[in-house]
Amino acid sequence: MSRLPKRGSQGITRRGFLIGMTAVGVSFGFPRHLMAAMDPASPNGKVLPSEGDIYEPSLWYSIDTAGKIKVNIMRSEMGQHVGTAIARILADELEASWDDIEIIHVDSDPRWGYMVTGGSWSISQSWPVYRQAGAAGRTAFIEAAAKKWGIKAQDCEAKNGKIISSKGELSYGELVTLGLTRQFTEEELKQLPLKPNADLTLVGQPVTSLDIANKTNGKTIYGIDAKVDGMVYANPILPPTRYGSKVVTFDDSAAKAIKGYQKTIVLEDASGSVPGWLMVIASSFHAAQKASKLVKVTWDVGETATVSEADIIEHGRKLLGDNTKGSILDTGNVDTAPVFASASSSIAQEYITSTVLHAQMEPVNALVFKNPDGVWEIHSGTQWQSLILPVLAIALGEDEANIVMRSYMLGGGFGRRLNGDYTVPAALTSKALGGKPVKMVMTRPQDMLFDSARSASVQQLKMAFDDKKAVSAMEHHATAGWPTQVLAPFFMPKGVNGEPYDPFSISGADHWYSVGAQKVRAVSNDLAIATFRPGWLRSVGPGWTNWAVESFMDEAAHHAGKDAVQFRLDMLIAEGRNAGSTPVAEGGAARQAAVLKKAAEMIGWGTPQAKDTGLGIASTFGQERDMPTWVSCAVQVHVDKTNGIVNVQKLVIAIDAGIIVDPNGAEAQCQGAALWGLSMALFEGTELLNGQYKDSNFDTYTPLRLSQAPEIKIEFIDSKMPPSGLGEPAVTPVAPAIANAIYQAVGVRLRKIPMKPSDLKSALAKA
Repeated sequence: MSRLPKRGSQGITRRGFLIGMTAVGVSFGFPRHLMAAMDPASPNGKVLPSEGDIYEPSLWYSIDTAGKIKVNIMRSEMGQHVGTAIARILADELEASWDDIEIIHVDSDPRWGYMVTGGSWSISQSWPVYRQAGAAGRTAFIEAAAKKWGIKAQDCEAKNGKIISSKGELSYGELVTLGLTRQFTEEELKQLPLKPNADLTLVGQPVTSLDIANKTNGKTIYGIDAKVDGMVYANPILPPTRYGSKVVTFDDSAAKAIKGYQKTIVLEDASGSVPGWLMVIASSFHAAQKASKLVKVTWDVGETATVSEADIIEHGRKLLGDNTKGSILDTGNVDTAPVFASASSSIAQEYITSTVLHAQMEPVNALVFKNPDGVWEIHSGTQWQSLILPVLAIALGEDEANIVMRSYMLGGGFGRRLNGDYTVPAALTSKALGGKPVKMVMTRPQDMLFDSARSASVQQLKMAFDDKKAVSAMEHHATAGWPTQVLAPFFMPKGVNGEPYDPFSISGADHWYSVGAQKVRAVSNDLAIATFRPGWLRSVGPGWTNWAVESFMDEAAHHAGKDAVQFRLDMLIAEGRNAGSTPVAEGGAARQAAVLKKAAEMIGWGTPQAKDTGLGIASTFGQERDMPTWVSCAVQVHVDKTNGIVNVQKLVIAIDAGIIVDPNGAEAQCQGAALWGLSMALFEGTELLNGQYKDSNFDTYTPLRLSQAPEIKIEFIDSKMPPSGLGEPAVTPVAPAIANAIYQAVGVRLRKIPMKPSDLKSALAKA
């Protein structure tokens, strides 16, 4: 078995993480006691019983004598049907019957490797791992059948859960009764033949999603449903600032009148996750809620109590104004200064994005207790188990090996549950109560107040042109609060100037256009980081960097006097670094050009439009250059000049994500992502006000409503390339496509999202 970096290691790199993930996939022959998996329908973490003999060709699945196959899924399920998609990869290579497949969402354990669900990585990274695992089982069954029949392995064929030959057929279940023990070395695994992609029969075809039934009949257990006998409820009292506030005194005398109230405690947190918190303990959720409203608290207030959104934005501008700040990415020739100095013309613009909350359907929650074996059990839905485990170890003062996270379904994640900080207060409360089971469920206002929001950003772009209006250089300077700097600094690479940067806060700025000399500079907004805890939000960096890139590309096309589509196509040249350097990225800019052409065709680019109606287009990729999903969005919008309301009438998306493993899931993912992008473009956003988020519920924080959803169409480019990701990329081009369409409709440019009616009316008044 290849060794993985230690969990929480500060030395792990993103590339090292990817290599580690692959290494896990080639580890076979694990003993039975290491294969215990948790029943996802059991809130108490009951271990599934073993029925009869079990064969485990791989860490990733087991097969019993009835031929039933349990596939171990280390990815979190939050509505994206990740288990179904991964299981079909394995089942296809194994030549198993889909009717025999069951998925098990496993709990945290080092044997699974680095556990994270985000970045649209799940399918792309699971593709080689589970195919190789399936090939191992198929090979073992063929060898076992051939031996029993006394014939050569090449005279046997695996099909639909059976091995078939001229001697007859043997089911996988029958072969398990033979007591298979076949194991594979890493070198042998590398030599195992995989099925040609053209022979895959489950991948890319409609199948029944394995998690749908329980979700529709109410049997699925989410983190908010977790319960154990004897647990108490804890309701947090949050301080005035995210950091720096300290409890001076509290008075709970009035709370003692609430039936079920037990006590109020001040949390002492060595991890720094929840400074200044109090927890109100009661026998019921409602009692804890009522009592907490009666507890009077005095704090020493943190230094950021007066910081607001305008301060974050203005500080960002000052940071960008200092050219010594930040990290410069490797984009080839980064020496843009002489090109701009000799340019025939140039343009420059600034783009802003507001703070965005996650506002997932299920508020964050956790149930924590110390079990009779002395192990701390964390019951909660999380996206990044391996990130929060070391934090919990620090908070509890425990060895990480004595902490386990029990897996639950997530009622929405969108990146919020990548940061599992919400498990810490429940754990600290349980510790203060001697390991007693403690359940914390945040209310919606608490959830929003404690959110790890996507930071507001400032981006300044410049482009130089020669005397023929061809692009000769481009600069992109961006600043925001960096979540990776705060939560996972070991994922930060260094730029060409030796300074580290958050890749999840700048990806997308290193685009696939050939623009001559190119400089991309990423700057951390330290004031944002001091004021709140920035988080990753669905589509991460590309969700806001591409807002600037694709809005600016449209402005540049106008400056050059060229059609917006043709202007982009002229620069999408699959040469050099833009040809694609990994198997997933092979084809590079040419594949982006293909989705751009397709989206233009789908919307009817160039056709006449009615008054105050316009078409807009944008072309982007997500998430990173070594695992890109190319996507283009085109929209038709109508602008009501009297009230500034933008009505998106049609929205089309063209996508190249390589092989589409789960067509239904892929389409649903992209529809949801596109609507999320639309929501952030026109409706969704908050702002900091005196150190806190202004909005605390859906009465003022107003995401896209069903009645505002446009006609939407998704089309995938046929491809035989390895699959990339689909959870997030369709978010990225929507906002700039809308902004570009608004310009075509009424001739004004909006450079801040969300694009509010008041902003549009103001722009029209100035036009």
